[in-house]
Amino acid sequence: MPVPGPGYSITVRVEAPPSATAAGDLTTAVGRTGAVITAFDVVESHADRIVVDITCNSLSADHADDITEALEALPGARVRKVSDRTFLVHLGGKIEVSSKVALANRDDLSRAYTPGVARVCTAIVKNPEDARRLTVKRSSVAVLTDGSAVLGLGNIGPEASLPVMEGKAALFKKFAGVNAWPVCLDTQDTEEIIRAAELIAPAYGGINLEDIAAPRCFEIEARLRERLNIPVFHDDQHGTAIVVLGALRNALRVVDKDLSDCRVVVCGVGAAGSAIIRLLRQKSPADIVAVDVDGIVHDARGDTDEHLRAIAAETNAEGRTGTLADAVRGSDVFIGVSAPNLLSAEDVATMNDDAIVFALANPDPEVDPLEARKHAAVVATGRSDYPNQINNVLAFPGFFRGLLDAHAHEITDEMMLAAANAIADVVDSNDRVNASFIVPSVFDSTVSPTVAEAVRRVAVSGEEAGGGGSQGGAAGSSAAPAGVPGFADMGDMEAEAEF
Repeated sequence: MPVPGPGYSITVRVEAPPSATAAGDLTTAVGRTGAVITAFDVVESHADRIVVDITCNSLSADHADDITEALEALPGARVRKVSDRTFLVHLGGKIEVSSKVALANRDDLSRAYTPGVARVCTAIVKNPEDARRLTVKRSSVAVLTDGSAVLGLGNIGPEASLPVMEGKAALFKKFAGVNAWPVCLDTQDTEEIIRAAELIAPAYGGINLEDIAAPRCFEIEARLRERLNIPVFHDDQHGTAIVVLGALRNALRVVDKDLSDCRVVVCGVGAAGSAIIRLLRQKSPADIVAVDVDGIVHDARGDTDEHLRAIAAETNAEGRTGTLADAVRGSDVFIGVSAPNLLSAEDVATMNDDAIVFALANPDPEVDPLEARKHAAVVATGRSDYPNQINNVLAFPGFFRGLLDAHAHEITDEMMLAAANAIADVVDSNDRVNASFIVPSVFDSTVSPTVAEAVRRVAVSGEEAGGGGSQGGAAGSSAAPAGVPGFADMGDMEAEAEF
């Protein structure tokens, strides 16, 4: 199942005798370990030796050691050093602060800082809402975590989670021009997290909660939404749900089914699974069956907590019981946000004809996608090396861009549904939908502007945008490309500076 990938890319600097077969010997040795060579560069050449850099994708740190040993085993070869290219990317961090204004002389300083800045501060004192147009608040988001539920790593704490939060901030900037900054809290106490968010809120236009364990994350989000006048969004919940719903809309088009006729199995009822269930219910499927580690969630199970009891009350209309295998039998859609290798090809074969399988556990999905394809009509994963990658980056940058452009104070289900429709429309409106293409590429430059405009439109009008035609896709055609400081009409900025 696993294949060598860029996440474990290494460059090995190796010294070898300058024979006619040296290059072939080196590449053959690497190839025999199962690594994939991506570059071969001669960096030194001498009468008695050559020095080359071999860059290759490996499976793991242990596999990288195997590659080094294979090269060392060649007669006369010596490995000088091994560079992990992923660690090189992270050296010194992945984000920085840069000034938007020139600071070349005294006049520049007088306007950007003292004494001129005092006039701007006074204006904000008189009208606090001016902070949105006269500071970075108009385009800034706090990426807030306690490091308790980092994807694939679990409870690793605030400092170890910082590289993930930096990456999130970099994606915000790249795809939507949003200035995001990591806020990694050294506490996992609900009350302290809420209070910390309240204290930093004045500096931001929104808060993106990230990698906070369930069920604590539910209470934190709910209470912050009540207390703050800026939007609060838990990406692990709602970002995932938005992309899943958009992808499902197109997948159902491929198999020519209506969601109202489909039984959907959701495996995993933590943050992501709970949000998927909530958003799916807005579209009225025939039934949703939730499954956790103990099997199908139902009222009579007796071992459920308050969170699971709420899910049981909203799902499983037929009162099904049993295991995951029992749940998927006769179902139309499987959505997994749980753990690897829970389903077999034989289980998928028991689903209805033209089944849809979203196996989203990372890095290893609930079922081998190649096995699932033997019986399912549409298969999606969270991986980048298979078709139909369900990736939150399709949602959260544009979603926050739209919120910020609308000066939104809250988030609604209608906004999330609009974002899901907008993602689907990027593919659907161009009539490109097929079994291997139900969501756009994360590098499609039209995605963030389209999502941003759909969310902005709902925020200012209160109506759901998009929804199965060209409306959401068309919205992106007039929006500015990703990377600019906002997709709203920037002419407003000049008007705002006039007094």
